[in-house]
Amino acid sequence: MMADSTTTTTSAAAPANPWAQAAATPAAPPRKSSWGKALPFIGPVLLFIVWDLTVRFGAIKAILLPPPAETVTTLINGLAGGPLLKDFVVTLWRTAQAFLIAAVVGVPLGVVLGSAEKAYRSVEFLIDFFRSTPSSALIPLFLMIFGVSDINKVAIAAFGALLIVVFNSAYGVINARKQRVMAAKVMGASRWQIFKDVLVWESLQPSFVGLRSAVSMSLVIVIVAEMFIGSDSGLGNRIINSQQVMNVRDMYASILSAGVLGYALNILFLVAERRIVHWSGR
Repeated sequence: MMADSTTTTTSAAAPANPWAQAAATPAAPPRKSSWGKALPFIGPVLLFIVWDLTVRFGAIKAILLPPPAETVTTLINGLAGGPLLKDFVVTLWRTAQAFLIAAVVGVPLGVVLGSAEKAYRSVEFLIDFFRSTPSSALIPLFLMIFGVSDINKVAIAAFGALLIVVFNSAYGVINARKQRVMAAKVMGASRWQIFKDVLVWESLQPSFVGLRSAVSMSLVIVIVAEMFIGSDSGLGNRIINSQQVMNVRDMYASILSAGVLGYALNILFLVAERRIVHWSGR
């Protein structure tokens, strides 16, 4: 009896298995090292180093490629109230108008077409054909319709972006998870309830992918239109004018500002997508 009591007491007093405790304790999320945080900056730093060395050792003449420090200084001064800022804002405004037209028209149209797959298949060739046609090839057509005006630049950019939005939104609905649609049907949901409560939500993630691509496409087309359609403002007009008078610092600064604008818009939509469509992939 004494031995049993001792054994019981010893067992009760024995510490719990440390390995079991470690397994039960949730692991802390791994922290990014300082090296990991610096990774996104390595590419830009290497680019500027190669750029500087290329000019410094005369591989490319400075009249064709100015030093990076001078270009960045021109960029900062231009965006801090200089003439570059006006062209930057004009291009941003035209891009925003084209994108808003594409989004407001394209998302509902794509969702409606996707919910009636036969209707989408009937116009699929037209969507794919014009989506695959370079928008710059349509500039003469839009010139004939709208003439040389701001409307022309916005219209051609909106057209190119619209096709991307319609395509992604429609395929988001067509490829909606069948299990969710079937579950809604089993629970007695009507076709309208399935459309607004399942298909619309299923289309959000691919729609955001389309919107992110559309805003980049809008910016590209607007800048191309500013270059080749009569324009007295905008980054495209500034780039081509600077190139013609060999003002290379201003030309490269304008190109970099266009890149900064495109990158900022892309990041903005990535953040919005993660916050709005936070359930994506679940």
